[in-house]
Amino acid sequence: MPTYDYHCEQNSQTVTVQHSMKEKLQTWGELCQRAGIEPGKTPATATVERVISGGIALPIATQAPALPMAGCCGSPSSCGHSH
Repeated sequence: MPTYDYHCEQNSQTVTVQHSMKEKLQTWGELCQRAGIEPGKTPATATVERVISGGIALPIATQAPALPMAGCCGSPSSCGHSH
């Protein structure tokens, strides 16, 4: 199951939870219930927003050869230098 970060503007907290891709949490109460934490003094109706994260980084350089540099000297057809 994917992991998502949600941020609550009202209390400046970011909480990480797991849920299906189709689901989206909208309130602090929903987020706390999913995370298994107490809501504290923040109202359960406070809105939360999903934080965009970098996701999974794949080591592309180790999976495929590097592409040649384009531009002058990287591609003889685009500059006056000969190789």
